[in-house]
Amino acid sequence: MSTRRRILFLCTGNACRSQMAEGWARHLHADKFEVHSAGVAPAGVDPVAVQIMAEEGVDISHHRSKHVAELAGIPFDYVIILCDFAADNCPVFFGQGIVVRRPFDDPVRLARQAESPEAALAIYRRVREEIKQFVANLPEFLFSCTTEAVGGSGSVSPPRRPEGPPIG
Repeated sequence: MSTRRRILFLCTGNACRSQMAEGWARHLHADKFEVHSAGVAPAGVDPVAVQIMAEEGVDISHHRSKHVAELAGIPFDYVIILCDFAADNCPVFFGQGIVVRRPFDDPVRLARQAESPEAALAIYRRVREEIKQFVANLPEFLFSCTTEAVGGSGSVSPPRRPEGPPIG
């Protein structure tokens, strides 16, 4: 029996932010988490996300964009919602899992407004690094969460250890 906690990273298109988060979590915490990602309107994996993750040695080229309904049978311990659209449009099926909202900027949308290809890549890289930092601290962050941690703005309830084996 696995003692790894199940995590779902949820975003709108499951194209960029949730794919990066899944990649970082598998890369940094494969021994602690069984990681999945999905979207409420799958859009295919963004090739720029694949490119900028490869720059850091994380291969997400084999990932595929999935609809959240494909994962409905999996009892997640944690559902981490990475954008407000997904938070507002996602069906509730997560059972007893802890839901955390932690939105990140949408690099796909912001890059469309960039003045140059280099500026667009800089946006992707900034968001990649923000997600990496969040995921790197995930065991400690989730350890502090409670089942009431469903508020906005990435806020969580006062620390209380979830049931089960230690995360970190």
